[in-house]
Amino acid sequence: MAPANVASSSFEVRELSNALYATCQTREPGKLFTQEELLSFGVIPENNLEVLISCVNVLGSDGLFKLMTKDNRPCWKAISKEDAAKYQNLSTEEAIVFAYVESAGRDGIWTKTIRSKSNLHQIVFTRCLKSLESKRLIKPTQSAKNPTRKLYILSHLQPFEEVSGGPFFTDGSIDEEFVRQLSFWLEQYVYKKSWYAHRPLQNGKVDNALSNDGNDAKHRVMNKDKRSKILPMAPGYIGYPKIPELTEAINQSGVSSVTLKEAEVRHILDLLCWDGRLTKVMNGQAYKKVLPTAPVADKEDSYVESPCGGCPVFDLCEEGGPVNARTCVYFQDWLNI
Repeated sequence: MAPANVASSSFEVRELSNALYATCQTREPGKLFTQEELLSFGVIPENNLEVLISCVNVLGSDGLFKLMTKDNRPCWKAISKEDAAKYQNLSTEEAIVFAYVESAGRDGIWTKTIRSKSNLHQIVFTRCLKSLESKRLIKPTQSAKNPTRKLYILSHLQPFEEVSGGPFFTDGSIDEEFVRQLSFWLEQYVYKKSWYAHRPLQNGKVDNALSNDGNDAKHRVMNKDKRSKILPMAPGYIGYPKIPELTEAINQSGVSSVTLKEAEVRHILDLLCWDGRLTKVMNGQAYKKVLPTAPVADKEDSYVESPCGGCPVFDLCEEGGPVNARTCVYFQDWLNI
């Protein structure tokens, strides 16, 4: 049987170790503690260095302290009990691999880098990766910049967008179908805010359109054609959608399983503008749907040189209607009036 004073000393070291760990837990997570800082807590009696070393060794064996270096000096990092429990169920080789993945954070780490640093045999290394994956401690991911590289990251983390490529990438490759769905939805939303359907009544002369602020307003029309026609918004209309509105709308639509940021929505809108499907209006702050212009039969015909030849709403132009020659701003510019 061990002497009573030894048992008492071991008990005291354990109590002091618990007090030292509890004090470290009150500091900011991830902080590195030097020897002087640990002694300054006032936990170790008379700042006895041997007692401190004993306490650090106890915490290290429990996985609650991790020895590190800072400015070429030894220091210690307090590990949460949850993370310490993960290490206790790992083999030595698994703990080495897990430590490298953990240190990489949200950047992830290339399998070749882990293998090189750990110096493990390929068979042992592969077995460790499979074991850690089965325990749901790490997960594979791919780099958008280097799709051929297989990276590993902690299972509860999401990689930085610089690594994953953002929501438009899946397994390191751009998700073209997802981008098409987002593009179509945004284009249709902007279209509904850029044009309106004109539906003439059979015997009436009044139809509904949108006023400048987007509210219903009545406009007199003379067209007796029963077919619906698409008309542009009135001059001065300010209801064209902007980035914040589009971002909120698409996130509420359910078309995307992830919440999109304004920068990501802007990227899709820029692609639509480059394709000529949208255009920026209101000093570049809003977007408008672009409709194809009427086909031109003969470029040398003097008629098509006038605004009427390529007017997208030529079929709607008539005396007394919402589009007519008397109020056509294009005629004024063409005639330099």
